[in-house]
Amino acid sequence: MIMELCLLVGLLAVASNPSPYYAALGLVGGSGVGCLMLSKGGVSFLSLVLFLVYLGGMMVVFAYCAALVAEPYPEAWGSRVVVIYLVVYNVLLLSTWMVQKHEKEVKVAVFEAGSEASHGEWWGVGDVLCHGGWVLLFGGWALLLTLFVVLEVVRGNWEGALRAV
Repeated sequence: MIMELCLLVGLLAVASNPSPYYAALGLVGGSGVGCLMLSKGGVSFLSLVLFLVYLGGMMVVFAYCAALVAEPYPEAWGSRVVVIYLVVYNVLLLSTWMVQKHEKEVKVAVFEAGSEASHGEWWGVGDVLCHGGWVLLFGGWALLLTLFVVLEVVRGNWEGALRAV
């Protein structure tokens, strides 16, 4: 339960976005706790890949955007706008949780081959290696979309992410 709350705090830190510096800190915390939760669930390879993608790709984008936005007095977490965002996000999350709290279902694929059992995670690695072209194209498109999303998140209330240039 503590890991889920830490993940929620990290995601809210990215979503409320008082400043790109705090959003990057929330991204590091959220991705670390999320990958620990995946690793605890037995999906360690996927956890490692996601952690490397988050910290390798997203942190470069956040660092670039933070350098472009460079504010002399970044907004802190105590400002009125950030508190309103946090309250709205928490109300939305709690209402969604109340509606769907009885619909939990977790499936783990385990395939038996003779006397050995192989986890379904390793079949996913084979699929990525076999059909890598489409996965690479989809991953590149998703990263491009993520770049635009991060630029929009970092934009703030002014003319855009390139206002300091």
